[in-house]
Amino acid sequence: MDALDLTALERCLATLRRASARLLAAGADGEDHDLFRAASVKEFELILELAIKLLRKVLRDYVTSTRELAEMPFKNVLRQAAQHGLLSLEAVDRWFNYRDLRNTSAHEYGQNFAEKIIVALPDFIQDADAVLTTLRQHA
Repeated sequence: MDALDLTALERCLATLRRASARLLAAGADGEDHDLFRAASVKEFELILELAIKLLRKVLRDYVTSTRELAEMPFKNVLRQAAQHGLLSLEAVDRWFNYRDLRNTSAHEYGQNFAEKIIVALPDFIQDADAVLTTLRQHA
């Protein structure tokens, strides 16, 4: 397996922590609320994609066909990660939910589309940290 470069994921997680903390501090009516909400949603989306990309790299050690793995849908990658002990089944369910939130937000417009993601951020940050820990063990 190629060495895993976790720098981008680590950077995105650090940015998400700062943006979500400032979002809470800004308050719903604060002038910076929209800015930090947008930053939080963008980092959420980036982390979601980076985590799956990196899990695919780790899963190369467990599959016979890397082409099949490359073409594997998002949710199947998560299922494979659970099958090989990289994620718990409970974590997989939460990541399914995060993906569904992301897909919903990508098709909705207006101020309210991001609120579901914002509510999920504390759990998402914990789950992303757990994935990062797992990835570090395989780096």
